Amino acid sequence: MEHDAHAPPPAAQELGDASASASVVDDWARDEDTEPMAVDPHHAAAAAATASEDGEGVADAAPPAAPAEDVTEIQSSLQSLELKTNAAAHEDAQEVVEEEKETKRHLNVVFIGHVDAGKSTAGGQILFLSGQVDDRTIQKYEKEAKDKSRESWYMAYIMDTNEEERLKGKTVEVGRAHFETETTRFTILDAPGHKSYVPNMISGASQADIGVLVISARKGEFETGYEKGGQTREHVLLAKTLGVAKLIVVINKMDEPTVKWSKERYDEIESKMVPFLRSSGYNVKKDVHFLPISGLLGSNMKTRMDKSICSWWDGPCLFEVLDRIEVPLRDPKGPVRMPIIDKYKDMGTVVMGKIESGTIREGDSLLVMPNKTNVKVIGISLDEHKVRRAGPAENVRVKLSGIEDEDIMAGFVLSSIGNPVGAVTEFNAQLQILELLDNAIFTAGYKAVLHIHSVVEECEIVDLIEEIDMKKKKEADPKKKKPKRKPLFVKNGAVVVCRIQVNNLICIENFSDFPQLGRFTLRTEGKTVAVGKVVAIPPAGSPTFSA
Repeated sequence: MEHDAHAPPPAAQELGDASASASVVDDWARDEDTEPMAVDPHHAAAAAATASEDGEGVADAAPPAAPAEDVTEIQSSLQSLELKTNAAAHEDAQEVVEEEKETKRHLNVVFIGHVDAGKSTAGGQILFLSGQVDDRTIQKYEKEAKDKSRESWYMAYIMDTNEEERLKGKTVEVGRAHFETETTRFTILDAPGHKSYVPNMISGASQADIGVLVISARKGEFETGYEKGGQTREHVLLAKTLGVAKLIVVINKMDEPTVKWSKERYDEIESKMVPFLRSSGYNVKKDVHFLPISGLLGSNMKTRMDKSICSWWDGPCLFEVLDRIEVPLRDPKGPVRMPIIDKYKDMGTVVMGKIESGTIREGDSLLVMPNKTNVKVIGISLDEHKVRRAGPAENVRVKLSGIEDEDIMAGFVLSSIGNPVGAVTEFNAQLQILELLDNAIFTAGYKAVLHIHSVVEECEIVDLIEEIDMKKKKEADPKKKKPKRKPLFVKNGAVVVCRIQVNNLICIENFSDFPQLGRFTLRTEGKTVAVGKVVAIPPAGSPTFSA
């Protein structure tokens, strides 16, 4: 009997435990907003079993420890859940802090110059010096180059993207790589120097903020690149047209046996380049820096040169010049403009490009023009890191929902819904004729290939509106303005306002509003014949000027 008298308290305790654990479950459900289904049925079953079982022996057999174990189980899962949510919150907070801490500016540097001037080697050396490539990789490339009897090419292998480029020793595609200095994050764009690949070089330069013009000091090599038909001239003109505002002219291969860090050779090259750079539109004092380097040995690149190597050079090294260079700021609060240079599928549609204006955030609704497709941003990657937002001048990969990758082409533009980019089939432009092909005259009906940001499109000149006399333009008194002169044709060197037509819709802007989307080049049969800027586009919503 004594035993029986003591029997009810455990049952009561059990029920108390059950109700306590039920309230714990309730709290958990309320706090974590999670359904406690995994706990409930089991617990309810335990409670039901104890309630339905009568008989002293049975009541006695039900150990009071079982519910306590359940409570412990619930509490431990509660704690682990709390830990998980805290960890997630901590990660989120950390991500935001990291984003705020990320104050380094970002610049795109394009390496341009004649074929074999040493662009890929200089780019590879920069990556090696800034710690982006380890010694083992370098040794592997050195062995590979030796096997091909091309010992001096091993640094270029860092930048060259495929086997074909390594075999030929010529860059074809635009190689990309990243490195950092104290104050700046850089993306290197290694443009091809060969004349057959100029369109690829244009796509590289159109994304760049600053250019590094690599010139070979070796006897004969500078002359070949600089003379008519050499790529040094064409690249400089294209760089200026495509918006590369600042130029660093590095005179490479100074360690060559034919040069041996000769000041005379350096001065000779500088004296020939300065007038040409001036005529291309560069302000040599403000926007151009000259410096001697050796891309293969890495001299005067990360650290200043030893006087024992070159006694006459007192100037800065390449990294110092890159760090100090100032580029115009872009508007992070402006309308979004991101020309698309490439796209691919990766659990959704991913587009690549450089943000020219505005800020893109995760969750933003944007328009892909000229399709007028509404899309949502579901992810942003910057140099392989996921970020919540990205501002102007950043090279990004943006994952979109609401569009298939086959509906996107290079040259399309990601833009804000409230202020979309114009989509047109004709526009007015101010053109400077550089060098027409033999016997060609530039008149209405002239056809060429238009390169504007990432768009490559065939075009036709439909009307010459007016020829501008640049000499008289400066002296002209606005009161004595003569009526416009409408030419029938123009020759080399002329500056003309004309109307250009294309077959498909293209996304462009006036040069005065968005310089990056308003400057272009015209090429025909592998030669750049004219450079220009967009001066007028049809009114919003209309692809053509109304007659």
